[in-house]
This record gives sequence, C-alpha cells and structure tokens, in this order.
Amino acid sequence: MRDRRAYAALPGAEQLRLRDTFPKLADRLSTTPYDSHYLFQDTWAAQRIAEVGPSRHVDVGSRVDFVCFLTAITRVAFVDIRPLTAPIDGLEPITGSILDLPFEDQSLPSVSCLHVVEHIGLGRYGDPLDPLGSRRAIAELQRIVAPGGELLFATPVGRPRVCFNAHRVHDPREIRALFGELELVEFAGVDDGGEFRRHREVDEFAEQSYACGMYRLRRAA
Repeated sequence: MRDRRAYAALPGAEQLRLRDTFPKLADRLSTTPYDSHYLFQDTWAAQRIAEVGPSRHVDVGSRVDFVCFLTAITRVAFVDIRPLTAPIDGLEPITGSILDLPFEDQSLPSVSCLHVVEHIGLGRYGDPLDPLGSRRAIAELQRIVAPGGELLFATPVGRPRVCFNAHRVHDPREIRALFGELELVEFAGVDDGGEFRRHREVDEFAEQSYACGMYRLRRAA
C-alpha cells in the first residue's frame, strides 16, 4: 500500500517521507571542521613514515583510521588493548598492552604512538589504575626502538595535571627527559590556538594549557 505520508520531491528525485527525515542543522559552516590535535599529528606522522619508507611499521594504540591508512605506505602491525576485528589488507592486529609490549628489546626500526599514553592508568579503557601509567608506557615504547630506529610520539602537553578519567596533560620537558635513551630529531606541535608548526622548541609549550607535542625520536645506531 502506498505510504500516504509520501510527499513530492524535486522532479526526478527520490520520494520524501516524513518518517525518513533526518535533520542536520549544524553543518552549514564557512570552513571544514576538524580536531587540530588529531588531524595534524596523524598527517605529520604519516608524512614522516612515508619519507623513511620502512618495510614494516608498528603502531601502539593510535587512531584506527590513521593505522589503516598507513597500509597504503607499508605493512602495519597494530597493538591495542581492544582487539581490532576489521579485516584490512596489510594490517596485522595484535591484542596487547602498552605496559607489556610483545616485542624484544631494541627490535623495531619504525614505531608510532599518538595521543595514547596520557590515558594509561586512568581506567578509561578497562586498564587498572596506576598513577605512573604514562611513565611506564613511555619506558616500554623506548625499550623496543632498535638502534637507528625511530619512534613518532604525540601526547597532550602544557600545564601538568590529571583530568580524571579522560587523560593527563604532561610538561613537554618532562616527556623529553623520560625518553632519555633516544635523540630528539624533531619537535612539532599544535598550540592552544590550534596552530601547527614543525621544528618548534619544546620549551615553547611549557606554558600552554592543552597543546599537542609531537616528538620524532631516534636511537643511535
């Protein structure tokens, strides 16, 4: 039986029914919106990986979109506490914890971990409470980087504090010190105004509120 609530649409267009309406009233914007932390960190990291061109890359806990898009560049192993069940060519999902990574010491030439460690130990993703969660995670990431290998790392930086149970914000200088075994090759970042620039100074971000610090780190060969 024909739906009596069907209305005529534009000539040649589909029928318009009241039951199918799906109002979207906030998308008429002057520019395309984006999250400055995630857009710039993901782009920055993907560009650096493409420059190096590793035969295999390992990511720990970053956004699944970023990880899956990386398969256009190289084979990717993705470690996360929550299993990824999406079948993607070139992607190897590994269920694991950033506090106990399933890799030998100094064994990986190409690693990334973006906007992850600030959550560790706050229970947000089912992990146990641990006030040293970020530091333990950083120690594990540093442990697995091979001689001559690189780690691309990003986290919120600025005035240090815990925003329970969402995330922490770390002093950018403390993050640098915690990666004491690795050389800082590049520091990039997004400041509180949403501006991204490469080749910034770590000290610039110490007085920010919620900035994103991006560290390109390398172990000496």
